Amino acid sequence: MPPLPAPRLATVSLDGISVWTDTQLAWETGVIIAFSERGGGVSQAPYAGLNLASHVGDEPDAVDANRAHLLAALGIAQLRDSLTVPEQVHGDEIVLIDAPRVGSGAFVVAGRPPVPATDALVTALEAVPLMLCFADCVPVILVAPGPIIAVVHAGWRGALASLPGATALAVARMAGCSSTELRAYIGPHIRACHYEVDATTMSHFVNTFGTLARAASGGLNLEAAVTTSLTDAGVATCSIACLGTCTAEATDRFFSYRAEQGLTGRHAALACILPRV
Repeated sequence: MPPLPAPRLATVSLDGISVWTDTQLAWETGVIIAFSERGGGVSQAPYAGLNLASHVGDEPDAVDANRAHLLAALGIAQLRDSLTVPEQVHGDEIVLIDAPRVGSGAFVVAGRPPVPATDALVTALEAVPLMLCFADCVPVILVAPGPIIAVVHAGWRGALASLPGATALAVARMAGCSSTELRAYIGPHIRACHYEVDATTMSHFVNTFGTLARAASGGLNLEAAVTTSLTDAGVATCSIACLGTCTAEATDRFFSYRAEQGLTGRHAALACILPRV
């Protein structure tokens, strides 16, 4: 497989749903990546509208409908049964999705349970959308030649444990390539201006990632920690695309746990290797 194109993110509106994606990546490699916004969907307040998470108190039928709407908007409605979703626990577990795990957590109302206690999914399988949900934590999508894809959930615990970098190394090993050949995408998340943490947590981050982890505002710079985790694993800085939007400042477009006092929905990061024709 030729080198992957340089990563870039642009917003696309599809059937009333807005996502941030890399169209060149899809054209050249057959890999779809997407960070969803909250517009569209059928969920009612306080989860309005495209809530994709099953654990926040939203109506299960609404969540299942929203997931179907997102896949249809991305042109992969036929892969609804293969959608694979984990039970996110703010840990550092990385799980390879093989055939027996495909479709775990696809449906809220029925079907198989989510992949248990996992915050990073990796697969080389075609036609298997991987989806994780977010409302302030950092979403990371990784793509390696092959192609191989991964989706990572990095809250402060996952970031401190260098889960993004560990996943990058796992993906590179699986692909038989150097980490320098990977492409990484960092989606919307709470930024340092709205993310105060206690002194002990901040000290751990500064000791692990350096002073860049502490922003001038005094808040925790999760993006700097995640980026450092990736570059320490060998991912080139020029191969990392960051959306740069603060979820706490853009609750009209994204869900924010902190800004909405813990009662809100979840947007998603999704990646899928399209089936070869």
